Amino acid sequence: MSAKNNRAIFGILILVLFFFLILMGFSVYTLNAFKNSENSSLSFISKGDQIAVVEVNGVIFESKKIVEKLRMAEKNKKIKAIIVRIDSPGGAVGPSQEIYEEIRRIDQDEENGKPVYASFGSIAASGGYYIGAATRKIYSNAGTLTGSIGVIMQFVDFSKLLKWAKVDSNVIKAGKYKDIGQPGRPMTKEEKTLLEKMLKGVHKQFVRDILALRKDKIKGDIWEYAQGQVFTGEEAQKIGLVDELAGLWEAGRRIHKELELSGELNLKFIKRRKKFSIFDILETLDESISHIKVGQFIKSIPMYLY
Repeated sequence: MSAKNNRAIFGILILVLFFFLILMGFSVYTLNAFKNSENSSLSFISKGDQIAVVEVNGVIFESKKIVEKLRMAEKNKKIKAIIVRIDSPGGAVGPSQEIYEEIRRIDQDEENGKPVYASFGSIAASGGYYIGAATRKIYSNAGTLTGSIGVIMQFVDFSKLLKWAKVDSNVIKAGKYKDIGQPGRPMTKEEKTLLEKMLKGVHKQFVRDILALRKDKIKGDIWEYAQGQVFTGEEAQKIGLVDELAGLWEAGRRIHKELELSGELNLKFIKRRKKFSIFDILETLDESISHIKVGQFIKSIPMYLY
């Protein structure tokens, strides 16, 4: 067989493989879309007023998806209230603050807004608690892990290891503090002081935002509870960090009664809807690959609520 024929066969195989991957992507996408459509609304009955449930799961790396779901619930006229269901140990500072701000906006908008509540699952700590503090009322399970009000940064010093391995670390910089935390050398006292000052500033922001809605609810000095310690939901209620002990469904029933909504309890779980196209498949694939690089992402955000 000639080399020309070999190249043609090879090209056909590559083309077939390409279309096979597209077909597989389409199948996965269609299955996910079907699951999303099945789970997009879970309720006891189909009629009456609805309460939206916006889920915040896992480490908080970004705010875009959560904010989109909050706005979807805000714009739906059938939805009369929103429950932010939190199962998160915390995450990056900026995204947590952005979600906090959007919840406050929706809850306080007298013309188009809707009351927003929080429901804590197994864990709602640090950035997870930060988000919950934006709501008008926090429901928690008795055994939920919550609190952890603090800020942390972590750096690694490999200088002794590099010295032992006889490896030199060379950094070229413009700016005195540009290489703070560089693993090839110890951090100076001046640099530690600079970072500690920054962290204390963010810590004050955290406490300030908690007090914005919970100043009259906190029993005692908030700073006694804002040293990074973790509480159970039961303990958190006693000191005013949460309002009532209840699971998601019981919280929904209480909210339904409080707001005097029509019909029976009707919880609608908000899911982001995707339009099908080859670009959506590639975007989904890219997002999946990016989750594999979580370690690299964490390194780019050294300060977080965790």
